[in-house]
This record gives sequence, structure tokens and C-alpha cells, in this order.
Amino acid sequence: MPFFSFMSGKTLFLNDFIKFKYNSSMVPHLITALTGPLLELEKKVLDATPTIERWFRLEWQDHTPPFYCSVDLRNSGFKLAPVDTNLFPGGFNNLSQEMMPLAVQAAMASIEKICPEARNLLLIPERHTRNVFYLQNVARLAAILRQTGLNVRLGSLSEEIKKPTSVDLPDGQRLILEPLVRLGLKGRRLGLKDFDPCSILLNNDLSAGVPDILKNINEQYVLPPLHAGWSTRRKSHHFDAYDDVIKKFTKVLDIDPWLLNPYFSTVKNVDFNERIGEEELQDKAAALLKKVAKKYKQMGIKEKPYVVVKPDAGTYGMGIMSIQDASELKELNRRDRNKMSVIKEGLEVHDIIIQEGVHTFEKVNEAVAEPVVYMIDRYVVGGFYRVHTGRGPNEVLNAPGMHFVPLAFEQNAIPDVTAKPGSAVPNRFYLYGVVARLALLAASLELERTDPNIE
Repeated sequence: MPFFSFMSGKTLFLNDFIKFKYNSSMVPHLITALTGPLLELEKKVLDATPTIERWFRLEWQDHTPPFYCSVDLRNSGFKLAPVDTNLFPGGFNNLSQEMMPLAVQAAMASIEKICPEARNLLLIPERHTRNVFYLQNVARLAAILRQTGLNVRLGSLSEEIKKPTSVDLPDGQRLILEPLVRLGLKGRRLGLKDFDPCSILLNNDLSAGVPDILKNINEQYVLPPLHAGWSTRRKSHHFDAYDDVIKKFTKVLDIDPWLLNPYFSTVKNVDFNERIGEEELQDKAAALLKKVAKKYKQMGIKEKPYVVVKPDAGTYGMGIMSIQDASELKELNRRDRNKMSVIKEGLEVHDIIIQEGVHTFEKVNEAVAEPVVYMIDRYVVGGFYRVHTGRGPNEVLNAPGMHFVPLAFEQNAIPDVTAKPGSAVPNRFYLYGVVARLALLAASLELERTDPNIE
């Protein structure tokens, strides 16, 4: 079994070492605060690399990672933490082409574990068929899977797809979307009219609920499981699991858990338009801001604390706002209330998570940026910067106007434990990979704890 390590885009095999050569001009200009606790953390992580890799290896003996995952990170120079973990990643098209071999090999390793004899795989994308950028992601994902030796076809949940429908992409590729059908004598399998897959890979986050056609499938692997969808998943469950992972991990490294972990709290039964739950939301936001301010004072941090208020379920950067004072929640105008009350698929928001805001001091061409790390199985396969020219270091970047810059790696991308902290880009990227894998491990715990089939 190949052993993959982040190593800033490198892959290590027991009997082989694959070297990738990158043009250094492809590496986005990385600007990071070079003073403060993060550098101490970086040194501790680098010094403890053998211990960390062994720790992960032992954890994965007890837990099963999701098939794939992406993690949004924020690096403030004094803190590095995940702020969102997506179990249906939709940005594979934003990964550099050089990362494809890593992705293919990681997918192959995962499929060998799940179903070694797998031949056919059904990929189910989001319903929207007019979002070209998303469809390019689907095309890239399908290409990765095909290179593992699988026959891959696309089954659509869209009611508009009643027959095989071709969609042309700007780069000349063509996708064929086909209507789903139930197969077998008792309809316990899902596939296409002339295609019976071994496994089903969802790239649809099920925000609108689990369609009937996906229910009661018990003769095929469905990846990720249906309860990973936003119809049942909650961000607070994930960060509860992340709390547990971080406590265990930081005990091994003997570091302050806060350096890797954002504080959070939740409020249920909120109605922004009817102003129900408003007082509790303000009180909890004020309490969290006070808690962060106390920590900042303890750590000698001069930045102004802020928190991010967002739905406890859902993605696409909808229904999110950052505040520095709880009174801002009381002063929302009607437009802001409408924005906060509805997310993807027109679903109403009632459960809220309030999360400590983590400033970002990463920049690409002078624009504020945050790294997004992509994983398949338990292996980091690449990532990109989410960049926004119109946002500041204490604002959410997942918003209209953002763009993406692939994370490409320097030729010598192996972490250098002898280098001065902060001086080597590969070292910082290795640290990103460690934190992203901690979030991945938390996702596996989260899915175990919320599995409806486990009492």
C-alpha cells in the first residue's frame, strides 16, 4: 500500500520516490506574518513530524476517512485554524494540473479498500447544469476517477434531465448527463438505463434533502454516506468532533489547543425576519467576543476580535456575516435579514453557529487570500488560494468576486526541519496539510457519531 504524505505536494512510496518539478514562478507569492506564536507552532510541528505522521497512521487504523474532503483554513500569523470542512468538494478544477497524479493515486488507494473489484462508478453531481465552473470540477473529478481504471458515468438528479444530455465546456470537453433509474428485481440498486455501477459517488451536498431515488440503496457503496449531506449534517457536530481531535493532538505536541481551534457556540430556532431568537444570538455573540478578547489579551495580540455568524448547515458562502460587536446583529436592515434567513435551494435558516473569526494575513498579488486544502481518502492531493480583491483580513472570502489561484509547489518541496521557521514555503504548506488532516479526522468522527445505522 503506498504511503502518501503531504510534504507540500510530494508522494512517498515505500520503494519509490516520485519527484515533480515545478516552475517556481507558478508558486503564488506567499506573504505571512513572520513573528508570533505561529512560528513557534511551525517549529514544533516540524520537529515532531515523525511523531505526527505515526499519530495519524494510528488514528486511521480506528477511523475511516470520507472519500474526499476540502478544508478552508485561515492563517492569522498567530493562529492557524480550519473554518469550514466540505464533504462534497466542488473545486477540483482549481487544483494545478501537476497535482493530478497525486489525486489519481489517492483515489486508487481508496477504491482498493472500499471495493477492490470495482469496475463501474456512478458520479452524481449538483443539479445546476449551467454553472460552467462547477461542471469543470465535475469533468476534472471524472477524469481522476477514470485514470484509476473505472468506467465513470454521470447520473443527474435534475428533473430536466430526461434523456442523455450533452454539455459542452469552454475547454472543449463534453459531459454527458443521464437520468437515474433504480435497478434490480427489488430496485435496491441505482444506476443508468444500461449502466450498473459498483459504487456511487455523490458530488451533491443534498441541501434540499435526500431524494427518494437515493433512499434504500443497500447493494452498493454510496460515498459519502447520505447522512453527510447538509439535510442532516451540522457544522457544530463537526467542530465538536474537531475539539476532541485537537485536545488529543495538542496533548501529544504539548501546545495550546487554541492555536489550532476556533471557539464557537450555537443558537437554535432563530428567525431573522420575525426577530425570534435575536436576543439570545446577541448574548452568545457578545460572550464569544469577550472570550476571544480575553485570549487575545493573554497572548499579547493587538488585533480586534471578530466572530462569524452563519447557518449551522449549508455551504456556498450564503447567509454569512462577520461582526466585531454584538450590537451589529440588532441593527440589521431588512435586506441583511433576508440574506441571513435563506440559503442554497431556498431553505430557511433557523440553526446558527457563531464562530471565532480568524484573521488572514495571506496575500496573493496584494489581495487577501486563504488556503483551501483538498484530500482524497486520508491523503492531501493539492489545494488553492481563495482570493478576494474586495475583502479585508477579517472578512469572509467565500463571496461573489472571489477567484482561485492553484497552489503549486517549488521543486524542493520537502519540509526542511533545519530551516528558520517562516523562511521556507514548503514548511508552511506542510503545516497546512497537518491542520487539514486534523479536520479530516474530525469529519470521520462526526460521521461515525451521526450514523443513523449505529445505535
